[in-house]
This record gives sequence, C-alpha cells and structure tokens, in this order.
Amino acid sequence: MLKHLFVSAFLSAVMLQAHAQTLSMPPEVAAAYQKGTRSMNGQPGKNYWQNTGRYDIAVSMTPPNNRIDGVEHITYFNNSPDALRSLNMKLIVNVHRAGRNSNPESGIQVDDFQVNGTKATWDNNAATTTNYKVNLSKPLQPRDSVKLDITWHYALSRTEGRDGVIDSTTFYLAYFYPRVSVYDDYKGWDTQPHTGGLEFYNDFNDYNLKVTVPKNYIVWATGTLQNPSQVLQPEAVQKLQASFTSDSTIHIATAQDLTHKNITAQNETNTWVWTAHHISDMTVGVSDHYDWDAASVLVDDKTNRRASMQAAFPDASEDFHHSVQFGRYSLGWFSHNWPGVPYPFEKSTAFQGFADMEYPMMINDSHETDLGFAELVQDHEQAHTYFPFYMGINESRYAFMDEGWATTFEYLIGITEKGKKAADEFYKQFRVTRWIHQPHTQENPVITPSPDVTYGSGDNAYGKPSLSYLALKDMLGDELFKKALHTYMDNWNGKHPIPWDYFNSMSSGSGKNLNWFFYNWFFTPSYIDLGLEKVVQKGNNATLSIKNIGGFAIPFDVNVTYADGTADTIHQTPIVWEKNQQQITLRVKTEKQVKAITLDGGIFMDADEKNNTWTAQ
Repeated sequence: MLKHLFVSAFLSAVMLQAHAQTLSMPPEVAAAYQKGTRSMNGQPGKNYWQNTGRYDIAVSMTPPNNRIDGVEHITYFNNSPDALRSLNMKLIVNVHRAGRNSNPESGIQVDDFQVNGTKATWDNNAATTTNYKVNLSKPLQPRDSVKLDITWHYALSRTEGRDGVIDSTTFYLAYFYPRVSVYDDYKGWDTQPHTGGLEFYNDFNDYNLKVTVPKNYIVWATGTLQNPSQVLQPEAVQKLQASFTSDSTIHIATAQDLTHKNITAQNETNTWVWTAHHISDMTVGVSDHYDWDAASVLVDDKTNRRASMQAAFPDASEDFHHSVQFGRYSLGWFSHNWPGVPYPFEKSTAFQGFADMEYPMMINDSHETDLGFAELVQDHEQAHTYFPFYMGINESRYAFMDEGWATTFEYLIGITEKGKKAADEFYKQFRVTRWIHQPHTQENPVITPSPDVTYGSGDNAYGKPSLSYLALKDMLGDELFKKALHTYMDNWNGKHPIPWDYFNSMSSGSGKNLNWFFYNWFFTPSYIDLGLEKVVQKGNNATLSIKNIGGFAIPFDVNVTYADGTADTIHQTPIVWEKNQQQITLRVKTEKQVKAITLDGGIFMDADEKNNTWTAQ
C-alpha cells in the first residue's frame, strides 16, 4: 500500500557543500542573450526577430511516372538586423542522391532560377547536397524582401523512407520543394547537412500549394483544401463536410467507391489547392486506391472549435481502419490534459507509408499488425504537433527538445489507454531498458548538439530527456509543472526556442531556481544507479544512507517491509538531491520493526538493482 509518511532529508556530514549551478552556454548562445534577442526570464528578448517567407508552389505528377515537376514563387522577408549577401537554400530531398541506390534524378534539378525577376545562376552540378548557397547581386537589407522564382523537377525515391513511392500509384511528397533555410540570431544560416538521420529546422511561413494529378487520384496535404467542389464529386464533398462535425467515422472513399471511380471530379486532371499560414512545412499524399476516413473532435472548449481527423490507407490495413478514432482520442486528450494546449491546427491526416514520421497536420505511419503498437506510434507522431510544430524547435541540433516531449506525452496518454502498469512496462521496455543496461562510460550529456553525439544518440534524443521531464513533473507536482510548461509554450509558440529558453522559462513559470536540476540532467554524463549503503533503525526512525552512483536526480520509492509482513511505500521526489546529487541521508519515520528496505525507481530503471535492498540481520 502507498502511505504518506513523515520523511525528512538532510545532508550527511561527509557530503560536499553544494554550490549554485550555472548553465554554461556556447559563445554564440551567450552572445544572443547579450544582444537582447533572448532574455534570462525565458521570454524572447526585446530585440528578438525571426525571418519568414511566403511560398506559392505548384507541383504536378502523372502516375505511374514518379517524376515531380514544380514551380514556386518565394518572397523571403529579412527581419534580421543583418544585410544578407547570400541565401542558404535547403534541398532536403537531395539526401536520396547519396548511398548505393543514388540517382541524380532523385535530387532537385533546377530548370530555371530568377532573383527579383532577373535570371540568376544555379549550378545543378554543384547543388548535390542538402545545402546550396545562392549569392545575391546586392545584399538583402534589414526589413527588405527578395523574390525567388524556381522551376524544378526530381524523381521520387523508390526506397522505403520518409518520402517517395509507396506503391505503383501511391506517393508521399515531403521536402519536395527548394526552401530558404533558417537564418537565426544565434547561429546565422542553418547549414547543418542532412544524411537521413537528423531531422529539421524550418521557418514559419505562409503557403499556397497547388497539386495537379490525373482524375481518380486523391490528394491529402497539410493545410486547408480550398476547392473541394472542384476536385470531388458532390457526394464526397457532402461526406467531407459532414465529417467536420461528426464524432463517428465517415467513410468518404471506400474500396468500392474507388473501384466505381465516383470520388474525384472526372476531368483529365484535377488541381487540388491547399493553404496554410504561419506553419513550418507542407507535405502531400497521393493515391488512386487509398480509403479515406474522417471525423472530428472538440479540441478547444472555450471556442467550441473542432479539429478534423482523417486517414488515408489501403483497405487491407486493419490498423488504419482505427486511425481516425485513435487520432480523435489523442488530439482531444493532448488538448485537454498534457500538454493541455488546444490542438493548434484545423486537421490532422494519418497516411500509410513507411516512415513513422511527423509533419505539420500529417503523419506518415507504417502498417502495424499490433493495434496497441499502432496506436502508440500514432500517439507519438500526433504529440509532435506541439514540439516541433507549435514550438519551432531546431530538431537537427537539439533533438531532445522535440523527441523527448513526444516520448513523454506518448507515455502519459498511454496510461489512460492501457493502464499505468502496462504503460510503465512498455515505457521501460521501449525507452529505457536497452540504455540502462549498456555501459555508461561514454555517456554524452543531453545538451550535446545532436550532430556531435558520439554514443547513444537515440537515448539522448528520446529516453533520457523524457525521463528528465517526468522527473521534473514529479518534483513540481502536476499543477506547478503545467504552469511552468505553459509559460515556456506561451513564450515560444511560433518562434525558435533553444534549450536555455526552456530552462529559463520553466524556472520563471514555476517561481523556482531549477538550474541545479537542469545542470544535473542536461550537462552531466550521468545515468541512473542508486546504492542503499546503510540503514540504521532507532525507535520509529530508519536512517538511510543512499549513494547516487549514476548521478541523475531521480524520484524513487522507499519500499519498507516490516517484520509482521506488512509494507509501506514512501515516495521521494527529486528535490532530495537539490543540495547534493552524490549522496543523501534520509530519515524515514516507520511504524514497526523493519525487516527490509528496497529503493525502487519504477520507470527510472536502475543500472544495478543488486545494491538497492537492505535486509535486517
């Protein structure tokens, strides 16, 4: 049983005197705070700025040909105080040009390039990586803009991944257009190369997207469909409209519908028009044989706003027949519980591909035979709505700022779906076990930039930061933790936070100096391993000497077994480690003669449990 007993924590005489921790910054980050673009209270500084763009894109394809042809007009706004002599272009799809299956046509091939209406140089032989530098004939001044006109084509990749050919008449378009990369206040141009593992860092832009495909092909995309009556037949339009207010799944396009070709307008080609504002990316799914389900869910009680949940999938995929209801639950739960911020977009679409990957308003998930695992994967990708799309995270540099949160929300919603015991076991098995049982002599601090992590990159991005967020939640309590989290999210929604903005926002939002905690979890090469060195029982008190061998400031339970066979569980939050993260002495008030005491971290799994138990002699 769990009882709330009197517990006091005090320092042993042999312990080191604690000192206030400072959270060191690389020089470029410190300079941003000195320039006033960021502030130590966690808010954007008085001089904060970020650049943005307006993208008008038109792409076309003629399946089964996998060639994409595109034309785009970009207006890029320089809100920085710097004159920009060049632009760095992101060509993410060029990642397919590397490796054994490399194909030059799988990369962006620019056919025409103009700057402010004047033909400019673009060298396709040089533009083979995911970054390409465009020199400007005259600098782009602060508070000015530049217009880029680009005509390009490329062949969709045939390898199973984040984008490309799903089957002979199904395609997923991601990273499909040249874009201006982020120019920010602490690193300047984002020139981090992509090799397929790291993720992304994008500006918040406005998009108008046109996708032209042959008749009988349905298009799903980020944003709002502007012309449903022009691309769909009337009954399909009615079903789509009805789904926006329906809790029950509406089958907009079934296998039978697709066979009878009564879904799309029967023009030779249809151009689907989508718009999205202040968003970090656009992606597209296309198929002539995918089912289309939809419903909606209330996400904002104050405004009674509902979000559409849609799914596109082969009829044979049992798991995807549940996707709309899985999504309704997750969007509603995340909106009302954790993080407790209304889902910020008008819709979400789960599209069956290969990636298990998130995009704004879109999920590209693989088919799973285990419905429980399929639900968890979808939960995880939906959770990414908040990090990195509501918060403009630099995933390629600080992956823990989005993957750690998605992992945390995945666990918390899992408790409601599967029960705490099952959620705990799954979290331990999927997120902690492998890491905690491997050697820990090469641990990289979580703050290590993702490209520089040399050991356990997945652990640094997913499990370790997630455990830190859950440990802080345990220490602050749900109410104060949510207040602090909302402070952070309110400060940086639609902007580009970096780790120190998170640290400072959480301290400000909670009203507590949490530097010691953040230093412990993010700046040290620690792991989890407690050792119960000694227990002295005197009267109604048991004094426990506990060594923190691994170093992380974790919560844990003190499980007390009495001589008469009864037991108590006394919970300790991470606050017990505030003054010293190496060694503590706990005085636990007991009721009876103690037979044994065990330290149990639960999901905070211990690397060596053999030294976690003391037994009375």
